[in-house]
Amino acid sequence: MKRIVEIVPARPGWYARWQVDPQTTRCYPVTLWALMEEADGAGREVVGVDCVGQWPGADDNEAGGEFVRYLFQTPDSGAPEDAEPPMTAPPRENGPRLQPVPAA
Repeated sequence: MKRIVEIVPARPGWYARWQVDPQTTRCYPVTLWALMEEADGAGREVVGVDCVGQWPGADDNEAGGEFVRYLFQTPDSGAPEDAEPPMTAPPRENGPRLQPVPAA
């Protein structure tokens, strides 16, 4: 089991990218960074928690979604093209979180 050692708010511009099907990815803004440590103190890692409450390795992530990577885009350059708009990201308690959005 891991434990949280420290939590730090994420600066604007950080995203977590998830593969939702073979041709579709979705990005969600990262809201915080957590320093995680193994119970025995042997290993540490930093994980980003996105705006819908997912992080790589979490037991309750959306089924079928595979973490790809974190990415950074300066806020003035806009969000990645596969970013979920912040106001439309489904809440964690309601249904699937990682859903493809039709291309415009």
